[in-house]
Amino acid sequence: MAYDKFTILRSTAVPMPIENVDTDQIIPARFLKATERKGFGDNLFRDWRYNNDNTPKADFVLNDPTYSGKILVGGKNFGSGSSREHAAWAIYDYGFRCVVSSFFADIFQANSINVGILPVRVSPEFLEKIFAAIEADPKTELEINLPAQTITLLATGESESFAINEYKKHNLTNGYDDIDYLLSMKEEIGAFAETRPF
Repeated sequence: MAYDKFTILRSTAVPMPIENVDTDQIIPARFLKATERKGFGDNLFRDWRYNNDNTPKADFVLNDPTYSGKILVGGKNFGSGSSREHAAWAIYDYGFRCVVSSFFADIFQANSINVGILPVRVSPEFLEKIFAAIEADPKTELEINLPAQTITLLATGESESFAINEYKKHNLTNGYDDIDYLLSMKEEIGAFAETRPF
């Protein structure tokens, strides 16, 4: 399944300065029955977003019109807990294309990249600067430059580099998942197969 190509993203951001956000909070287990990757955004952070009567909780950041954008900024250890891929599906389906944190759970990080979300790991100090900038001005924009592997606070010009596997970087910049990558090499694979004696 192809995803949006990711090169340079400039956007405001939604701040969630909560540590140890686990996948059961990102998408509760009772919403994992669907097998298609669509519709999960409606239940992103469901138990934090809504009361028992399904009315929105006014004090939760996704229900606050002050904040918007395609970048979610989370606290340390974002995506911990179970390995459910649906957590990444929910974040993508909601409209986020990048999650910024000072630490990601390994499986969540891999799942995110596989569905078109760029997880950007920054230093704790730079993360605090981002939170402070958004608190001071919710219209603060970040620039995520995947080719250069940099994240920049546009208001101040402060920037940090981030790491990413070259193969995964190639896939994100082309909008590929692993299957799309193989399909993109269909002719090369066919040509190689023709040289095999079996």
